[in-house]
Amino acid sequence: QVQLVESGGGLVQPGGSLRLSCAASGIIFGIYAMGWYRQAPGKQRELVATITSGGSTNYTDSVKGRFTISRDNTKNTVYLQMNSLKPEDTAVYYCNADLWVVAGTLNYWGQGTQVTVSS
Repeated sequence: QVQLVESGGGLVQPGGSLRLSCAASGIIFGIYAMGWYRQAPGKQRELVATITSGGSTNYTDSVKGRFTISRDNTKNTVYLQMNSLKPEDTAVYYCNADLWVVAGTLNYWGQGTQVTVSS
């Protein structure tokens, strides 16, 4: 069974840091774009950052300069380093990836991990 499993969420004070990880597992022949999205209570899910298979990155304006997305292709894992966290970063963070699997190239979502920024 192919799946994305996130870890690293939690409670942090404003100005603090967290590192999210997302590992793809199962029968996977290749991984294309990977990304992180978030959804705050009462709001729509929004893009946070993406990274291509070649390492090109893209960020939403509100996290530029504070968050860094990276990937380790040997571990089928994408990371999100979040620094200088603000209360408005509080949300459930979801991993997303385009995976080349037995059935073809499919888009997958992780189960989500809660990030709470509060004093």
